[in-house]
Amino acid sequence: MRLWPFRRRRASLPLYSHDLLLGEEQLRDLAEEVMVVKERQIRGGVILFRGELRMEPARALDTLLPRFAPFGYTPFIRSDNGHGVVLQAWPLGEVVERPRPALNLVLFILTALSTLAAGALLAGGAFDLTSPTAWLTGGGPFALTLLSILGVHEFGHYFTARYYKAAVSLPYFIPAPPPIFLFGTLGAIIRMRSPARDRNSLFDIAAAGPLAGLMIAIPAILLGLSWSVVATVPPGEFLHFGDPLLLRWLVYLKFGAIPEGMDVFLHPVALAGWVGFFVTALNLFPVGQLDGGRIAYALFGRWHRTVGIVTFVSLLALGAITNSVNWFVWAALLFFLIGFHHSPPLDDVTPLSPARRLVGVACLILLVLLIPPVPIEIG
Repeated sequence: MRLWPFRRRRASLPLYSHDLLLGEEQLRDLAEEVMVVKERQIRGGVILFRGELRMEPARALDTLLPRFAPFGYTPFIRSDNGHGVVLQAWPLGEVVERPRPALNLVLFILTALSTLAAGALLAGGAFDLTSPTAWLTGGGPFALTLLSILGVHEFGHYFTARYYKAAVSLPYFIPAPPPIFLFGTLGAIIRMRSPARDRNSLFDIAAAGPLAGLMIAIPAILLGLSWSVVATVPPGEFLHFGDPLLLRWLVYLKFGAIPEGMDVFLHPVALAGWVGFFVTALNLFPVGQLDGGRIAYALFGRWHRTVGIVTFVSLLALGAITNSVNWFVWAALLFFLIGFHHSPPLDDVTPLSPARRLVGVACLILLVLLIPPVPIEIG
């Protein structure tokens, strides 16, 4: 799911007043090795150099990173609105935290138990809390499938980040007790402890999670549909899970047109696949530091904030059109908890490769295919 942004901390050797000016002179000497410095500024604790690079941005970054580090600064290279580049020296250090695998394991076990309970409730409405067999037979297919989708999603982020030598935590699974939270979990997250190197690595880290998760969710849907049945809709109220376009197409391939008064009753494995589709769609919204927000930053650069705001307004419109409170709730969470900010990569000048741009467009198309107009309703 969401990759939490890296933390900022003060420079290991903080510089103020005349010390800051002295540090600025030292950093300028280093900066002039990779760029022609035409202007310099100090804004708070950030030192800015404007000018023209003498080499490719990637080589400049390789040169500056180890040389700025002893001063407690991290270089960020950005375009100066078409007039050369801005080299920003931020007083940041990579966050070093002791790994806590025991916490990751405990949260995973709790999430496994909560999804088992949720799966059993969704399958049969009730189960014996004292019977491990009831937990496994009632909730096992749902829990195993959902945890596989979430796990592969998060480890897609994790291993891609490790490939690019970014500091990243192991996944933290988030348990949520049913029936307060229908599916027994709020997903999972990993924590980024350092900024991405450039837009290409930022894109790869962000897109790896949703694409990897779908590699499990789609087969789960297909397998679950083979065990699902078409039956007459019973009288009374029951939970109805909205059909995204991709699921409607898969259901049609399996069952053909569904007669009036009948519906597909999903097997728990297919239901877990539906949750995988839904979680992937939520993460692909191009807002803030969601996976889709990172993809949007890689695609659109400084326009990512505008894209996020347009997405937020579109969510409100979707909620109004479908009369679904689900989208108003999600829009509120995006506004108050996620926001529209995104931390830039170290090299914000090197463009995204053409192949990645195509994959990025495909991710936006996937978002449309995976969104159910009305996610969950009682009817």
